Amino acid sequence: MIPDTAETPSFPATRLLFRDDAYLLTADATVLGAAGDLLVLDATLFYAASGGQPADHGRITLESGEEIPVTEVRFLDPAKTRIGHALPPGRAAGLAGQSVRLALDWERRHRLMRVHTALHLLSVVLPYPVTGGAVNVDDGRLDFDIPEAGLDREAIEAELNRLIATDAAVTDRLITDAELDANPGLVKTMSVQPPRGTGTVRLVEIAGLDLQPCGGTHVKRTGEIGRMAISAIEKKGKLNRRVRIAFA
Repeated sequence: MIPDTAETPSFPATRLLFRDDAYLLTADATVLGAAGDLLVLDATLFYAASGGQPADHGRITLESGEEIPVTEVRFLDPAKTRIGHALPPGRAAGLAGQSVRLALDWERRHRLMRVHTALHLLSVVLPYPVTGGAVNVDDGRLDFDIPEAGLDREAIEAELNRLIATDAAVTDRLITDAELDANPGLVKTMSVQPPRGTGTVRLVEIAGLDLQPCGGTHVKRTGEIGRMAISAIEKKGKLNRRVRIAFA
């Protein structure tokens, strides 16, 4: 069960190690306690499901040597500062104070990173308002608010792969809420707004190509994505086009 945010105010903000280094494979953490069946740690390298990107998978090793699989990770508060790791019913209780070892399913994470960064580039190829999106292990999609017009699948695919091949650097930085308010054009997504509440918003920049708020994990350079294919273009409404990408 995912607890109501009112149950979690006593926990301090989780140190989001995946934000500091998306390539970190293992880390140590301390158990702060439980929120329902969610284990709350002082730090985590597991991305919590958010913004169309699913949660990371991996394992938590307890002091006893017991390994517990991690397949569900959730933010506990609207500002997305606290994270809980779902354990089997009743298993999260009584572990407060333990030192644990975290290990990431890297192959899965890396594929999600590649797809997510490719979707940012797709929003450059198709510079229209984004009404939805999803990141998956093998593919991804963006929904665009596009006037009635045909989309050239081959041309979109060629331009996407051209941008990938530039091997542009991907970096991130923080700006204040006020700076974002002064630059509303940075937000491409109509349905999902950047989380507020901490006073800052994270921007992901693809050098010379794209800059937008995003809390997800990304590769360091676009060349790491590999070749992508436009797997489908679907009409979802008079002004809505869903464009799907997949590894070629």
